[in-house]
Amino acid sequence: MLIQFGVASWYGPPYHHRAAADGSIFDQNAMTAAHRTLPMGSTVRVTNVATNQSVLVRITDRGPFVPGRVLDLSLGAAKAIGVWRPGVAQVKIEAFAHATNDPAGRWCVQIGAFKNSDDALDLRDELMQRYKTAKVIEFTGPTGHWVRVNPAKPDLAHANEVAESLESGDPAAFPYVVRLD
Repeated sequence: MLIQFGVASWYGPPYHHRAAADGSIFDQNAMTAAHRTLPMGSTVRVTNVATNQSVLVRITDRGPFVPGRVLDLSLGAAKAIGVWRPGVAQVKIEAFAHATNDPAGRWCVQIGAFKNSDDALDLRDELMQRYKTAKVIEFTGPTGHWVRVNPAKPDLAHANEVAESLESGDPAAFPYVVRLD
């Protein structure tokens, strides 16, 4: 079992009935969550450490992409454990099913969220020149325009190398290693 502690936030109305990263339609009232690295479909117990309230959720999406946060809960899950009103809370995450950060998975580096698509396109063009063997794409994500670098070898070690080479002081361009599978 994987255990992680950190700050959780929640998301809901703007994404309700839109596609989640696993291909399902996001239901803000369902017991789901977004995590950057846990495999899709993982079952996770999330406990608010301040209130000791717990909920079981399924990982269906990627995120959060805000520095310092480890989990984005659906609105329903956030309400169930007292995260909704304060917006964020310290949580304990216990991953049960499919819980692995196995480096054999498919990994990439995601950078964003830019309010202006031109900024994301400029970064994409710059990174295409820098990483000639990687696939570099720009796309519209839930919080703005994103850039993703898919290393030619999409393992965890290569994704970490790319992320370390992209360290930036700009919060809009903070790189995240993200599991794709």
